[in-house]
This record gives sequence, structure tokens and C-alpha cells, in this order.
Amino acid sequence: MLTPFRAETMSHSTGVYFGRNKVTKGLIFIDRTLLMNGNGFYLGTSGSGKSFFAKDEIASLILRNMADVLILDPEREYVSLIRRLGGTVVSLSAGSDNHINALHLSPGDTENEKPLDMKSQFVQTLVEQIMGSAITTAQEKSVIDRCLNNVFRNFFANGWKGPMPTLMDFYKELLWQKEPEAKNIALAIELFTKGSLNTFAQQTNVDLNNSAICFDIRDMGEHLKPVAMLVILDTIYNRILYNKARGRATYVFIDEIYLFFSNEFSTNFLFEQWKRARKYGAYYTGISQNVEDLLQSQRGRAMLANSEFVTLLNQAATDRLELSQVLGISDTQLSYVTNAEIGTGLLVCGGSIVPFENKFPESTSLYKLMTTKPAESIAG
Repeated sequence: MLTPFRAETMSHSTGVYFGRNKVTKGLIFIDRTLLMNGNGFYLGTSGSGKSFFAKDEIASLILRNMADVLILDPEREYVSLIRRLGGTVVSLSAGSDNHINALHLSPGDTENEKPLDMKSQFVQTLVEQIMGSAITTAQEKSVIDRCLNNVFRNFFANGWKGPMPTLMDFYKELLWQKEPEAKNIALAIELFTKGSLNTFAQQTNVDLNNSAICFDIRDMGEHLKPVAMLVILDTIYNRILYNKARGRATYVFIDEIYLFFSNEFSTNFLFEQWKRARKYGAYYTGISQNVEDLLQSQRGRAMLANSEFVTLLNQAATDRLELSQVLGISDTQLSYVTNAEIGTGLLVCGGSIVPFENKFPESTSLYKLMTTKPAESIAG
């Protein structure tokens, strides 16, 4: 009666291995697709093992071909692993040879009779990010929507054949318009189309059909990074739509997710995708050591509170109380994430809370690919 944990088992027959229950010693296998909401978080202080365990789940998903895996990697943590597992690494920066077309549309969006509707909303958000303020006038919204329809008209008329329109096409179309609002928008996005930050204004030239993709944005400058995160999220959303049409699950891992919460536009864009993920067979995962930044964001708290899968590793004293309130964790349970050893913590899954331990064999090549300790890691 006085034990804070029930003798629960987490053993989905189709699940990924997450270690052992420290109370019952039973093996833990979790299939997030079976949860009411498979979104999740890996949270822990620096060196607690959060990136390692995220990589462990990623490797299991890829090796078992359970789903497509897409990673937004701002610190180049996952590049070596994805390359070794045969995935695509997309290295994006102002001077990079890799390009992603910000206007790419997915042919898998069969539920949407007007596929430009979502793209129009995205471009409005993108322009807001670039201009540094919300688009508030009906004239500006109308101009954006009209120009998008114009640049896509021939593409749709040809049955989705031929080159996909780009931001450069959109920029040129803006210049043809008579309204001053169009000229203002064109001037604002000029740097990101015909200027030096035109990474997302050209045709996509990287393999985005791979089942495992890592978007490496470590070398992205501060001016381009907010735009990059929006474009990557939209690219991920397009992939999710395509996968839904063919009945395949999509796992999205976002490292250092707290970076999104410093920007209103990227926060709102991510929040909307997070809410709708389950409907499209997608499962988002945030990874962060900056738990305080996550919890200070209203959107971040809502995302955490509505995630059925949370891995808590060692937590700072200032974060433990906040986490206990959001996730309903008792003081006794919190002792498992107080000065916790690497590889131990709490799993919050589908209403259950269990302490776990996961000791990965250090003699394996996979361990050397996943560890963040420089003396132990190997190059990809």
C-alpha cells in the first residue's frame, strides 16, 4: 500500500526496448503507435543520457523498418548515426550546396481538396518570420494567396508534372502585382530569394525519399535559422502527409526543442503540428536539457502535459517541482530522477509511471555511434 509504484508491465509485442523496470525487473517494450497520443519527450540534465536514449530508439525504429524517422538536429548530434544506418543527412547553411524548396507540396494530401490552403498559411507564417511582425491586413493575406495560386496554376494544370514552383517564382510574381503591399513583401523576402540566404528558394537537390533523414542546421546563421526551422517543419509535414497516404508511420525527433520556444512563429507552427500529429500517423519527440525554458512557454507546457510518452533522466532541482506538477509525479517517484545515475530515470507512459534502468553494452559499435562522450565515440 505504501509503495509509490504499482507492479505494472510495459510490454507491447511490437514495441521498442527501453530497459528494465527497476521495481519488478521486467523488460520494458513500448510501441508508441498504441498509445492515445504517441508524442513524447526526453528530458534530462547535460550528461544524463537523453541524447543516447533518443538515438537508441531511433536506431531500433530504423533497423526494424518500423517507420520513417526524421530528425531536426541543431547540434550535429545524430549525423554519424544516420549516415551509418544508411540515412540521408541534409546539411543546411547559407553557403551549403544542399537546398530544400520551401514551396514543395506533397501529392499525398488527398484529404485536402485545395492543397494550396495549408501552403498559403505556411507562406504567411514564413513572411511574418522574415518581416518580424504578424501579417494583419487583409490586403497582405490576399496578395500572398493570389500570388501562390498564380505560380502553381500551370503546375496543377499539367497534373503535378514539371518543376515545382519555388520562392523565387513567388518573389517574381509579387513584383508583377500593382499593390504596394506586394512590393513590401517582395522587398522583405529578397534576401531569402535572390540574396545570399537563398538556401530555400531553389529546387530541392537532396534525397528526401529516404526512410531516415537528419536535417543538420548547426552551421546555420542566426538570421537564417528561424526561417530554416519553419521550412524544415513544413517539409516534415509534407512527408507526414505522403506517409499517411501510403499507411506508414512517421517519427519526428527534435533535438534542443527549447530553441523553438524563443520564437513566437516557430512555436505556434510546431504546436499546431504537435496537436494534429496523431491524426496523420505521426509521433513527435522533443529532446531538451533546458527544461526550464520548455516549462516557461505556455505552448511547451501544453505539449508536455498532452504527451503520453516522457522519459525523465536526472533533473535539476529547479525543474523537478515543475515537472511533478505538470506530469503528476509524487515526491517519492521524483527520487528516481534526483542525482540519478546515467541510464536510469522515470518512464511516464500512457498514465503509468515506472522507474527504469537501461545499461547499453559499451563494447558494441552501436554504442560508440550513440555515445556523446568524445573519448568513446567513433566518426560516422
